[in-house]
Amino acid sequence: MTRVVRRTGAPWLAVAALGFLSLGAADARGQAAPDFSPVRSEIRNALVAWDAPSMAVAVAMGGAIVWEEGFGWADRERRIPATEHTMYSLASISKPITATGLTVLVERGLVDLDRPANDYLGPAKIDGRAWDAAGATVRHVASHTAGLPLHYQFFYEDEPYRRPHMDETIRRYASLVTAPDERWNYSNLGYGILDYIIERVSGQSYPDFMRDEVFRPLGLTRTSVGIGPGLDEFTATRYATDQSPIPFYDFDHPGGSAVFSSAHDLVRFGMFHLGLDLDHQRRIISDAAIEAMRRPIRESAPGDVYGIGWVMRALPGGLRLQRHGGGMGGVRTELAIAPEENAAVVVLSNSATPLTGYVSNLIWHTLYPEAVPKPTPPELPDPHRPEREGILADAGDEAAPLIEFTPMPELVGDWVGEVDTHLGPHRLALAIDDGGRVHVQLGDQLWTLLNNARFDGEYLRGGFKGDIGTEDANRTDYVLSFELRLRGDTLNGPVTAITLPNVRLGNALTHWAEVRRRP
Repeated sequence: MTRVVRRTGAPWLAVAALGFLSLGAADARGQAAPDFSPVRSEIRNALVAWDAPSMAVAVAMGGAIVWEEGFGWADRERRIPATEHTMYSLASISKPITATGLTVLVERGLVDLDRPANDYLGPAKIDGRAWDAAGATVRHVASHTAGLPLHYQFFYEDEPYRRPHMDETIRRYASLVTAPDERWNYSNLGYGILDYIIERVSGQSYPDFMRDEVFRPLGLTRTSVGIGPGLDEFTATRYATDQSPIPFYDFDHPGGSAVFSSAHDLVRFGMFHLGLDLDHQRRIISDAAIEAMRRPIRESAPGDVYGIGWVMRALPGGLRLQRHGGGMGGVRTELAIAPEENAAVVVLSNSATPLTGYVSNLIWHTLYPEAVPKPTPPELPDPHRPEREGILADAGDEAAPLIEFTPMPELVGDWVGEVDTHLGPHRLALAIDDGGRVHVQLGDQLWTLLNNARFDGEYLRGGFKGDIGTEDANRTDYVLSFELRLRGDTLNGPVTAITLPNVRLGNALTHWAEVRRRP
């Protein structure tokens, strides 16, 4: 029989502005597990309807795992069924796991969350651009408030490109595109920087540190960074949108995306963050540290706030969740815990469909039907939908913007400056007329229309086709996406080369840009 002890720590840190409520069920021990058979049937039917390969789920309540099961095929070609012990690629659920490893070092006094992240880096540093990079603390990086940009870069084993050293990634892409703490901006690059800080401070590789200081002490035997030695046969194959197996891929932000785990292991990780002492686990961080990780730092979306590696969400019915999701090529994952209800839910899939979020919500509804409304099943994809849907319209240079806007007087006119890359700067020019048409010129390339041009009073956004001139970007077909903030007579911020949608997930590579209005 598994021994479970509920640790008593500080209560959930309420945020009055978000209207957090208590359901009055702080300890669900002794509460009977609900009947999950309707959810089980729904999963089986949905996998068939969506032609999805597999899904694994795990549910804990009252200090015990009350349901864990796999459905479908972890590997269709080899006819390996999915189970609760199948290891799935977690994508961004890696972030709360990496943040837990970082917190181990914080509690040992080796990392100070309020020191500049650059203090822990090597020869390559975060570039402040228009701001002081010393303001980008480790806490800011861990909460996506440092000002680091959108970033993801994949390296497939059947392609000739390989992941560079982290110093090189930092040198090329770690530029602040906003001032620290100016806004919340999700950045995989930030968590790549955190895993590099873990390496430099601990003296171990990131995978070895996480194995020795997080996975083994927590009894997570089917969890690793990447696919650990001898674990290949237990790992689910990732499948593309056309149901073909995706070749194994790496990325330059492992701390944000590289962890593999089973539903069984991941729900135990969630139970640790609920304050439970399970058999074969030891306490790797204190209760106070666990509470600090869920302390709200910045609103990340309406109704959501981000802490250190975790999203806190207050549902309309009063249930308060601490969660993180994940999604990338052949991956969709959900982990959520309800600290006040002593419950945890894990749903993992090896295909990128919306079923994972739907099933997670359905399980929470089953657990707490009065607090969580029954979710609506996602609509099946339209087989006649065009293959590519992105920022650009399929239109000629003379086409009108897809979204019309009337620019404020401060925007109308000619703007000239540069977009900077690791190979050097390119001239960047904008021409904005009073009818809302924005034209762009990059270097000596032809003038082109900024598609989907829009302005919300702060940011000018849109996309256009152009050549940013770097080998990294030119590995794929991409669009250049603007998000420039108006600051007096200056527009500055990120210009990101985003791979156009395809069967294989591409890259988002961000460069600093700044233009000034001509008198």
